[in-house]
Amino acid sequence: MSERSQLFNQVIASSAGKELVKRIAAGGALSCGGVDLAGWAHLGAILGVQTHRPVVLLTGKLKQQEILQQDLETWLRLLKSDMKAQFYPDWEVLPHEDKLPHADVISERLETLQALKGEQPPVITATVASLMQCTLSPQEISHRTRTLKLGERLDPLDFIEWLEEQGYEPEAQVTARGELSLRGGIVDVFPFTTPWPIRFEFFGDELESIRYFNPQSQISRDKIDQVDISPGGEVGLLRHIKGSGRTTLLEHLPEDSILLFCDPDSIEEMAAQKVMEVPPGDQFHVEWATLCNRMDERNLSRIELYELDSVASDVQLDITSLEVFRPMGAQISDPQIVDAQRREFFGQIHRWRRQGYKVLMLCNNEGEQERLEELWDEYGFVKEGGKLDILHGTLSRGFLFNEEKWVVISDAEIFGRYKVQRPRRMKSSYGGDTKSAFDINFTELEKGDYVVHVQHGIGRYLGMKVMPLSGSKEGDDKSAHECIVIEYAQSDPKNPPPKLYVPVSEAHLVSKYVGSGKINPPLNILGGKRWEKTKEKAEKAVRDLAAELLRIQAVRETEYGHAFGEDTTWQREFETSFVYEETQDQMKAIEQAKNDMQNEQPMDRLICGDVGFGKTEVAIRAAFKAVMAGKQVAVLVPTTVLAQQHFNTFTERMMEYPVRVELLSRFRTKSQQAKTVGALKAGAVDIVIGTHRLVQPDVVFRDLGLVVIDEEQRFGVAHKERFKMLRTHVDVLTLSATPIPRTLYLALTGARDMSTIETPPVDRLPVETIVADYNEDLISKAIRRELHRGGQVFFLHNRVGTIHTVEKKLRGIVPEARIVVGHGQMKSDELEEVMTSFIEGKADVLLSTTIIESGIDIPNANTIIIDRADRFGLSDLYQLRGRVGRYKHQAYAYVLLPRHAALLADARRRISAIKQYSSLGSGFKIAMRDLEIRGAGNLLGPEQSGHITAVGFELYCQLLKQSVSQLKGEKVKRRVEVETKFDFLTLSPEQDTAPKQSTRSQPRKSKSTISVPREDICELEEYDSDMPESNSEENTCEIAPAYIPMGYISLLPQRIDVYRRLAQADDRSTVRSLSNELRDRFGKLPHAMEHLLLVGELKVIASDQGVDSIVVDKDRLKLKRSGDYISLGGKFPRLTKKKALARLREVKKLLLAL
Repeated sequence: MSERSQLFNQVIASSAGKELVKRIAAGGALSCGGVDLAGWAHLGAILGVQTHRPVVLLTGKLKQQEILQQDLETWLRLLKSDMKAQFYPDWEVLPHEDKLPHADVISERLETLQALKGEQPPVITATVASLMQCTLSPQEISHRTRTLKLGERLDPLDFIEWLEEQGYEPEAQVTARGELSLRGGIVDVFPFTTPWPIRFEFFGDELESIRYFNPQSQISRDKIDQVDISPGGEVGLLRHIKGSGRTTLLEHLPEDSILLFCDPDSIEEMAAQKVMEVPPGDQFHVEWATLCNRMDERNLSRIELYELDSVASDVQLDITSLEVFRPMGAQISDPQIVDAQRREFFGQIHRWRRQGYKVLMLCNNEGEQERLEELWDEYGFVKEGGKLDILHGTLSRGFLFNEEKWVVISDAEIFGRYKVQRPRRMKSSYGGDTKSAFDINFTELEKGDYVVHVQHGIGRYLGMKVMPLSGSKEGDDKSAHECIVIEYAQSDPKNPPPKLYVPVSEAHLVSKYVGSGKINPPLNILGGKRWEKTKEKAEKAVRDLAAELLRIQAVRETEYGHAFGEDTTWQREFETSFVYEETQDQMKAIEQAKNDMQNEQPMDRLICGDVGFGKTEVAIRAAFKAVMAGKQVAVLVPTTVLAQQHFNTFTERMMEYPVRVELLSRFRTKSQQAKTVGALKAGAVDIVIGTHRLVQPDVVFRDLGLVVIDEEQRFGVAHKERFKMLRTHVDVLTLSATPIPRTLYLALTGARDMSTIETPPVDRLPVETIVADYNEDLISKAIRRELHRGGQVFFLHNRVGTIHTVEKKLRGIVPEARIVVGHGQMKSDELEEVMTSFIEGKADVLLSTTIIESGIDIPNANTIIIDRADRFGLSDLYQLRGRVGRYKHQAYAYVLLPRHAALLADARRRISAIKQYSSLGSGFKIAMRDLEIRGAGNLLGPEQSGHITAVGFELYCQLLKQSVSQLKGEKVKRRVEVETKFDFLTLSPEQDTAPKQSTRSQPRKSKSTISVPREDICELEEYDSDMPESNSEENTCEIAPAYIPMGYISLLPQRIDVYRRLAQADDRSTVRSLSNELRDRFGKLPHAMEHLLLVGELKVIASDQGVDSIVVDKDRLKLKRSGDYISLGGKFPRLTKKKALARLREVKKLLLAL
């Protein structure tokens, strides 16, 4: 056995440990005293590894379970064991409620049950609530689980039927666990026990391919040979199963399992509380007493772990806490006290080592290890005591085992971290692939919406219509496509308004109208001159604006600020000591900000990231870099509460370094403020965090290097002007979750540096939004559900006058809840006291005004109830909802509306938008949607506002983007506008049923068998005199389709999206990647789809070659460049292929040869 393994086996190797193992072998219940909570996970892990038996660590509360899980994972890794730590959560909802548990909860429960059937026994953490809840019996699970292998024969429809029986829900597209979808020979399914959803591809009834795919992009990842499909749910199936089909986790445990009861008194208490919550006669729970009897009947080994030594205990293990040697308060104390305590503790470590104790130290990462070694050396212990034994791992607390002289020390003791430990996030494989928030989609149209057609102007969207071929009137578009119907203004009051039918294949020409005011825009007249003039005016205005924006940027680029140096050793240590895993976007934003700081030009960067996506960490690292270069940093925040929270975060992160952080806000007395202002002037303060107080004239810095502005959307114009004066010479970093449209818009169009953090931290769940009338029963249920899982609740009531009336009501509804009240008009020390008690978990419900809106971060608060939501703007609602769901539990936002409110249309649209954008990272969409509801407002000054109203926001942005690029001298790639007409292709399903006539030689006004948008039907009549010779032969190629068949992509939005992407493709690689994506998502390309993609590619090639028209007529290829035909020896090139695909490839070859 290696030295390290011996070290880890200290507890079991001791005489008390051997006695414990002996007693376990005999089975039955026994009590074990003197085991501190820091030793529970170690004991569970070592018992599992040594005895090779399944171990269950049972706790009373969820928070305790999470900490145990984290410690267990660390110990199993250090013991180099193949055993897995499984988390068995409770549902967090009661089965008789109308809510189902979150998919990830079901997933973890089923994975645990699956692990118990595997070869390696697991170590499981569970709460008493999860043990009391029923689950599927072992027989039921094996009956409902199926293994599929490559090459297996199976009818896809039978497979779908089986999946539905197991509880999987059919959907058009699979994005969440428990869903399935069928498209032709492709079946997508997302089982609860696989890391990614799975795509099965059948050829007939043979399973040809199994692969994982990304649920957001829908594109395939890795191929696999076989997979186990688990049941498609738990609670839903339990409702249908009677009798023996329901059991608890206990029935899944083998006979040799070991159960550790961590703090039996707390377990008994929580079990009694659970029984009170469950309605009498409930079929989904088993009473705690019944479970204990079952354990006795099976003689399962059951160890009750008590913290205190007791004579009555069967075994005494002396695993004690380090609290005596390293006291830690709930709040951060003065840095000098912290340093003195740390120095004293390091002296104790030295004493232990001299007395022959084996001291093992655990750090989270290399950064912490380097800092620890540095401190050990700094305090002068290296010479006497030698190097430390350090390993990497995350433990909540260390412990001391006196019998074998063994001490384990965690980062909590070394660095004096918070007593209230913030749980680390766990990693889920597809968390990082959540859909980018930057995909603003203007294509989602509802009937009655205003739309903009690039060539015809503003109209009203009336829906989709398939135009029949037969019986069409003269002048109608003959293409018989599925069409977008747009109504335009009447040119003659006697006639009904004209309608424009835009084929879906031309959907890219249409976008949703977002204006700059609340008034509806006037509709354009079809064929009128007004739209062209409006567009020209807007283009000119945009050019002037682009020039102005670039002038401002150029001025900034000629200014010289301070160029910071490369990262120091401390900077690297500081960054690696971050306890969470950075997301890719976050790393990119950090790199961009630091590179800006190293440039001579002053930084002016906007960091846009959704609420809780880690923008603050970007600011903290930039601030640390500035301080390392001897500069001062000012952090400006909109509210006192947020200032306090940032102060805590900055102080905690920088505690191990000689950095002085101060606070300027109402939470400080006048004399404290004066002292801080003086210290700033003298240069004694490195970082100051403050509210508007920071921009007062008396605040002077000795050497300011960086300004961080948080929650930018909350500052008024006057304050922003003051910041602008700073901006020319000082580096400025702005953070915002819902950028007000102006900043968003400037950033979108390249006139300001911007980083976006779009990926949520792993394991973050979207907030579930419930919109309801004010209802006391609902409020009571919501608060009780949250308290049951050990969480806290925000209750928002934005009227100070009536807030205490609401408090009385709440005390009546939930008498057991501890309620505190906070609002902006309270005295600062009172408010600070209220907020501190809530943050530390001493209160259950915070009843407050919108002071909680700005960036306050309490991971334990996962329910927010917003009273009178009709009084809030959309950005406000979004920010408020972002206060919950900061950790991996399902969070709920209850948006309550007054019963009587015949809501204003605006308020209604706001509320529906907040429901619509419940996904993570939708701050951008919210900003765009707010822009749409309020109108784009005075985005760029009054004169631009008129142009936005005239042409719509999206077109305006496109024009601005083009102008900026042109003025910068960049080559603007124009959209491919090539006219195509192929007499051997039909562009719609209806055309296939039309008689397949060959085209006759006659003037251009003949019936066209090809669908083109209306404005493109100006054909070649005027060139007839210059046309090369053409024989009047017939078309010899088969007539073939070129469209998206309904059977291939049945959903209209998906079809429109494909047409739009094909039309907007500006190079061949885009067309190729679209083709690969379609093949992967929808199966083998039908001929019609292949033809359509090839036509798209031909347009791209033609555009690159300067060709603006491709016409194939009676086997002749007629190409036009700048209005002139291209001919060979006075004749058009003749096409010889008889199959459509081959003929299109022939055209491609000729185009490439030009």
